[in-house]
Amino acid sequence: MSARPNSAAFAAPFRDFALETYFSRWEFKARFNLAGSDPETMTLNELLALGTEEDRRAFGDMSLGYTETWGAPALRRTIAGTYETMEPEDILCFAGAEEPIYVAARVLLGPSDHAIIVTPGYQSAETIALSICPVTAVPLDPERDWELDVDRVREAIRPNTRLLSINFPNNPTGHVIPRESLDALVTLCREHGIWLFSDEVYRRMERRPEDRLPQVADIYERGISLNVLTKAYGLPALRIGWLACRDREFLQRCERYKHYLSICNAGPSELLADIALRAADHVTDRIRSITEANLAVLEEFFARHRDLFDWHVPKGGCIGFIRYRGGDGVEAFTARLVEETGVLLLPASVYRSELAAVPEDRFRIGFGRKNTAQAVEVLDRWLGGR
Repeated sequence: MSARPNSAAFAAPFRDFALETYFSRWEFKARFNLAGSDPETMTLNELLALGTEEDRRAFGDMSLGYTETWGAPALRRTIAGTYETMEPEDILCFAGAEEPIYVAARVLLGPSDHAIIVTPGYQSAETIALSICPVTAVPLDPERDWELDVDRVREAIRPNTRLLSINFPNNPTGHVIPRESLDALVTLCREHGIWLFSDEVYRRMERRPEDRLPQVADIYERGISLNVLTKAYGLPALRIGWLACRDREFLQRCERYKHYLSICNAGPSELLADIALRAADHVTDRIRSITEANLAVLEEFFARHRDLFDWHVPKGGCIGFIRYRGGDGVEAFTARLVEETGVLLLPASVYRSELAAVPEDRFRIGFGRKNTAQAVEVLDRWLGGR
């Protein structure tokens, strides 16, 4: 008989991914996902209809063999065209957004380095870096509508700081910093030789076009722009993400690391991604119309419940981080809600950080899906019956 395996050898390399663990329990069991960070998607036929007849023939005739690790050349050309200065050689495709977050941290950071992250944010930006080297968190200020204090970033810089990680429009707050703040961050990074990793997955979902920031890869030689089809394009099932960067040696190192992970993307997904990006305005305008209608519903709901919720319209994205004023606390509130009504919200605990306090009285709400009004109606009735 073989020896019993050592359970320690099978332990996860990081602490549990709190958000994904919570979703693993509830996302596909809840009646309404009122916490989703992705907007309303479309069917395969609807997406194919946005392409040409040649696209549809190519999709049906596609060989289901391996694809290029860098991504399909046509797709990389299309992605490069969504930037001001990128060439196809400045683009490396990945399976979703989590893979490039992981790879970039592993390629850039070593034990003797130091990283700075902005919180609250997607947990892996903190957890992966923290598994490699010391990390300092700079929190957004909830009392100033989640504004970033650039001076606090400056104070966090050390002689060995190698990476600054930001995310705007922010998950979960929806905040977008002013252009002058982004320029100040680029100046700081340039002065100290720091890489600037910018999670831009909600770009194109700003409430006002004038709030849209430039993509970091376009304005900084050590800028790394992350994007994916999951958020602003509403196509999570395609699992297509990418990094854009002018430093091709960095991308080459990332490509070598990818050989140990996904190796390459799915060919059908790459062709569909190319179609979606060529029809970007149509795809994102459709999503924007849904989110704007849902925002009107939320405005009315929160106006009726000012005693329970502190709400303001996020500057971008399709999620918000709402203060709950109820005496039972946000953890009990969200737990009872999903168990009694099937309406899912994300409590603040899933955004906990080891490095900085995240307000414990918040929950994430999503408003990108067509059934948002129906979910809010269920929530409204439940509150009235408590």
